[in-house]
Order: sequence, then structure tokens, then C-alpha cells
Amino acid sequence: MEEMILLGAEAIAQGAIDAGMSGVYAYPGTPSTEITEYIQRHPVVRELNIHAAWSANEKTAYEAALGMSYCGKRAMVCMKHVGLNVAADPFINSAITGAGGGLILAVADDPSMHSSQNEQDSRFYGKFALIPVLEPSNQQEAYDMAYEGFNLSEKYGLPVMIRITTRLSHSRSVVTIKTRQPENDLHIPDDRKQFVLLPSVARKRYHQLLDVQPELVTASELSPYNSLHLKEQASLGIIACGLANNYLRESFPDGVPYSVLKIGQYPVPVKLIRQLAAKSERILVLEEGYPLLEELLLGITDTEHPRILGRLDGTLPRDGELNPDLVARALQIESHEGPPVPGFLANRPPMLCPGCGHADMFKALLTAIKPYSNGRSFSDIGCYTLGALPPFNAINSCVDMGASITMAKGAADAGLIPAVAVIGDSTFTHSGMTGLLDAVNERSPITVIISDNETTGMTGGQHSSATGHLEKICLGIGVEPEHLHVIIPLRKNHKQNAELISRELKYPGVSVVISRRECIQTAARRKRVKKVTVS
Repeated sequence: MEEMILLGAEAIAQGAIDAGMSGVYAYPGTPSTEITEYIQRHPVVRELNIHAAWSANEKTAYEAALGMSYCGKRAMVCMKHVGLNVAADPFINSAITGAGGGLILAVADDPSMHSSQNEQDSRFYGKFALIPVLEPSNQQEAYDMAYEGFNLSEKYGLPVMIRITTRLSHSRSVVTIKTRQPENDLHIPDDRKQFVLLPSVARKRYHQLLDVQPELVTASELSPYNSLHLKEQASLGIIACGLANNYLRESFPDGVPYSVLKIGQYPVPVKLIRQLAAKSERILVLEEGYPLLEELLLGITDTEHPRILGRLDGTLPRDGELNPDLVARALQIESHEGPPVPGFLANRPPMLCPGCGHADMFKALLTAIKPYSNGRSFSDIGCYTLGALPPFNAINSCVDMGASITMAKGAADAGLIPAVAVIGDSTFTHSGMTGLLDAVNERSPITVIISDNETTGMTGGQHSSATGHLEKICLGIGVEPEHLHVIIPLRKNHKQNAELISRELKYPGVSVVISRRECIQTAARRKRVKKVTVS
């Protein structure tokens, strides 16, 4: 069998390709981006014309993947944890409609918030939707779960979630590759009303979802990803979920001396948990993210015996990533920690790239808004969010994708006039367009600055759905042509750009200023590629 060295994200991608996937749908978001990028680069994808384009946002991605599944084909949709909030509507309802061809949701959580607004745990979404959830402990399992996940999805007619975290997504290991399977044939659902969620249909489908739950629990109890190893003389039992199993093994290179239940498939294997509880006086729960399993144990085991240890009782921190040192301390194993990092080596705060167009945009905005009181600039998620930090200190909010425009509108409704929204081009087409429509419909006195760097810059320069369309979109939504402007954010244009923004701040309605300059990083890459091609 062939072996490859793959990131965890790439292992999922390769597993899906080898399983006969016909399409992947995604919106870039760290730490999930590499799944789709790997698929896009794969020669088999080009050879077989497998769909692998970026979607406008996670909701449209999920719905398109569901449409491919409707046709009997295997589809995967990829996103980070906060992206699942955007896709929650079709995701939850897809558990009711069920799947035709295998449908996998690959979602990457970000405990410790390396590049995210929160560290939510997507396993809760899987439990909420009542679908199978797979959580790999290593890259080989990530590959195997993607490869076999489509079979699991088609067996039960349900979407299947594969949940990974940053550490697994961005680390490499040797992975053994299986034989590539052919794609499914096109097949429309036999039940033509399966995907029609009128109440009469939805009630029936929901009962079917509830009826299959015992089978899903049995499947977890028999899953090769869940294993129980009992030690007769051990009073401590350990439940290690996903990647946490590796941290446990690092603490005991010669073998774990305690009873261990490794969990990689949900719903939780109730019988295995009860077997562990019967042999243990205490149970330590090691899980990356929220204390989902720790809370569930209180309803599965006796409330006093065994005693449950984990994030809720303080044995492990309530927030942040797990690591081998934290696990060792929870097991009362001495772990070596080096001296604290000296103050002069403190982390350098992030900053915009030298020559970034966002910087010149912020300088113009700060000049224009100077006559007004502070606290009236609402921003969004992208490289330009760094405008909240010195030397700019130019923005006052960053909540979720698209919230800049709607928060500016709400602030204007409250009487904060003028209010400014700063949003990137990709974020605008992701979630900003509907907020702009609300503002246009109510003639809100806000100024929207779309900082257009012609790419999805923060995640590495993926294609932006906005490229070449922004002016038409804004005019189509109803922005008045005389209050739609395009500026070039360069130092030499500072005075005229600041004057234009200043004029629009005084306009008692919606104005849009598109600040357009190619991302300095993608421009450099493009020039390097051109130079190599010419040579």
C-alpha cells in the first residue's frame, strides 16, 4: 500500500478523494482551509472534473453539497467551527431530510482561539442534530474516517460530521492510502418528498431520525474507533476523546497503567462507558474543547460513583487547548516546564504587511473621521481587523462575518451619526450584502467602506467571490450611483481619499466607498509566477 506524509487536513482530503467523492464545497477558514486547497491541487480532481471551487459562504457551501448528495453523489463540505454557525440552518435540517449520496461535514475547531473569535465545540452541533460524529486521534484515523465516513452516511441516510482541531489539522504524519473507489452514479431520491420539509413531511422524517438513534449508539459501541482497555487493579479510569488520546499516550511511553476508553465515534458508546464506570472509583475525562462528555457522564453513571474529573471540577483548565503537560499534571505525573519567557522576548503583536492597502485606507478614514467623537467605526473579520491595534486604533468592533454593516446600522438607529462600517471584499459577499440591503431599505445614515484587496487575504489568498462584481452588487442592492465611489489607497492619494470619505460621512443616507488595491502578498506571488513562466 502507498504511504504519504500528510497534514491532518490533507488526510481528510485524500480520504474523501479515494472514497469516490464527486465534489467539495467550502469557504476558507483556518484551520480548515487546507482540506479544500489540497483537493484543488490534486491531479485526480482535475482528471475527473471533481467539483472543488470556493463558495460564497458556509451556508451556500452546505446547501450545494446537500444538492449533490440529493443526486446520489458523494459530497463533502468543509469549514471552521464558527462557519458552522453560518451553515447551521441547512445543517440541522439536513439531519431531517437525510442524505442521498454520502455527505460529510468536515469541521475544524480552534481551541485556544489561535485565529478565531471563540473556541466552541462542534460536537455539540452533532449531538444537537442527532447525527454520527467522528473525531480522529491521528492523521491515519482522519484519512480512514473520511474514507469510511461516506459508507456510514449512506448506511444510515444521514450526514456525518468529522470534527478535528487545529493541532491535528496542522501536524503531519505517515498515512497509509487505500484503493480509490469510483464515484457514485447519479440517482434521484426514490421518495420525491424526502427533501420537502413541509410540516407533514418533516414530522415523519424527524420520527425516522429518532428511531435510528439506538442503531447509531450500537454502531458507536462496535466502532473500531472506540476501544475499552480495562486494568483490574486500577481505581482510575480515563476517557480520551480524539486527539487527547495522543496526549495521554505521551505521558506513558511504556503503556498506560489505567483503564482507558478511547472515543472517536459518537453518539457516546453508553455500554462501554458503563463498563468503565463499574471498574473505576474515579474517571478522568480528556476531551479537546468543551466538557461535552463530562456533562453527559452525569446522566450515564451514578451521580456519586465514580467521581468524574475533568474541566468542570478544575482538574483540567476550563478553556484552551489540551497538551501533554496539562494531561500529565491531571494524572499527578511530574512534568518538566522550562523557565518563563523573558519579557524582552514577548510575542510581537500582529501587524499589517508593509505596503498593505488597508493601511492607507485606515489613514484616510482616520483623517476624515477626526472631527467626530471616537467609537463609531465598526469592522469585520479579515486582515483589516488589525486596524483595531496600534498604530491605527481605528475600529471598535469585530464580532462575526458581516456584522460591521448591521452594527453600524443599529448604532445609527440609536443616534450615533455618522457611523462607519469597514468590511473586506470577500466578507462582504459572504455576509455583508443582506445588511447593506437593510440599510438601503431604511436609508440609514452610514458610510460603508469595502476594503477590496481582490482576494481572501487572511486565509492565504484564495479566490474572492467579490472580485469584479462589487460595484454591480452595490448598485443592484440600491446604493445611489452618486454615493458609490472607488478609491485607490495609496499615500499619494491620501488627501483626496480623506476628503471623499469626509463628504460621504455628512450624507444622511447610505454611501459606499470601495477602497481597491490588490493584496501585497498575492501581487508578489503573481509577479513571481509570471517571472518563472517567462523564464
